[in-house]
Amino acid sequence: MTAEVKTGTTSSDPKQMVKELRKLAPRSSHGEWAPAADRPDPLSLLQEQDKGRLQRLLPIKYGRMLESSFAFLRGSAVVMASDLASTPATGLDVILCGDAHLSNFGIFATPERSMVFDINDFDEAYPGPWEWDLKRLAASAVVAGRENGFSEKKCRLLAVETTKVYAYAMDKFSQAHVLDVWYYHVNVDSVLEIMDRASKRGKKRTRKMVEKASRKTHQQTLEKLTLFEDGRRRIISDPPLLIPFRELGLEKYLRGTDLIQASEEVVKDNWSNYLVSLPDERRYLLDQFQIMDGALRVGGVGSVGTRCLIVLIESKTEDDALILQLKEAGPSVLESYVGRPSTWQHGKRVVTGQRLIQATSDIFLGWHTSTITKTEFYWRQLKDMKGSAEVSDMDYESFKSYLGVCAWCLSRAHARTGDETGIAGYIGKNDSFAEAIGDFAVAYADQTERDYQALVEAVKSGRIEAQTGI
Repeated sequence: MTAEVKTGTTSSDPKQMVKELRKLAPRSSHGEWAPAADRPDPLSLLQEQDKGRLQRLLPIKYGRMLESSFAFLRGSAVVMASDLASTPATGLDVILCGDAHLSNFGIFATPERSMVFDINDFDEAYPGPWEWDLKRLAASAVVAGRENGFSEKKCRLLAVETTKVYAYAMDKFSQAHVLDVWYYHVNVDSVLEIMDRASKRGKKRTRKMVEKASRKTHQQTLEKLTLFEDGRRRIISDPPLLIPFRELGLEKYLRGTDLIQASEEVVKDNWSNYLVSLPDERRYLLDQFQIMDGALRVGGVGSVGTRCLIVLIESKTEDDALILQLKEAGPSVLESYVGRPSTWQHGKRVVTGQRLIQATSDIFLGWHTSTITKTEFYWRQLKDMKGSAEVSDMDYESFKSYLGVCAWCLSRAHARTGDETGIAGYIGKNDSFAEAIGDFAVAYADQTERDYQALVEAVKSGRIEAQTGI
């Protein structure tokens, strides 16, 4: 996966290129947002995305999106992708996260067992305009900030300051050596120092998050999600969120070829295909394990209804087990809007996107295509020392500081996969671009709240079924 740098300019001189970019898309133009007269109905976009998903689980998705405007934003990446397609763009492409709202950042363990902070969701990763990720992050700041009770002035300032941090970081990365940018990562100690300075509350909450994540080892995951039954470890049953393949009620959720896919023979075949996608040394590692159990699992917000499975694998050593997750990988929501059809397998696209964007990634990342349904999946370890902040519980200063860390990581991701010098030059040294993003974020937060109310009304009218509290 590569991001072609499309500038729409004819100059090879950096200063002249920046002038042409600003002429093509003036920085102030990024502040404009108003829904077009022919704007697609957001709920229709969501329902179109639901086609092919596990229909029995979709009410859970909409129940979770009903919780708040921010929950709606989290679950409606396709809506914002559609809207962003009509906004000004410089033509400088990067590998986008595609869903860079502030809750898609967090901490996790590296293969060396140190803890870092980074982007942690890549289902929508795709080449596209760098502005799109930044606008989604800024808009999410305003939506979440409003729900935290911050004033309108402060909410807009969150978006502006987030953009300033992104710009400052991009300027630094544009002056760094390529390998320095590639190796750069944000370790947890740095996050703790930043949040310690923000506020006493921010300090307390962040340290609690880190401590909680450090306890989420694969061993704790095993203790939480498995039990011993008839002398062997099994995945627990907790429908509708966790349904082992051996469960009699599985046919309520999986039918036809999906149900066949849960058979022991097909699961083992998928395991073999996944191993082929791994580097030799990691395949050697996993060759020492075999699948002992599997289950259908529900997680997230916008991904509810996709085929998300977990498998329990064990080695020959006593009580040596691990849980891996397989998650369905469909087309990125960005694909229809960037004018660039994918030539990648979707599972491979997600994995490659993660490896490009993250400073360090899960060693178990891989992919396979089902020989039965042709559904594409990507694999990863489940809950390995992972944690994310409860943004609804933050005061203003800690919220702003947290957003700054997110913006720094987003900037580094874009610098790794795009033209960092061109982006930094386009943004420039003054605050005109940041102020424009502040205007956009406020306007788009208003739009998100209108779309959320449309969902509320659709559920009341019976157009959409929602199941809350799950």
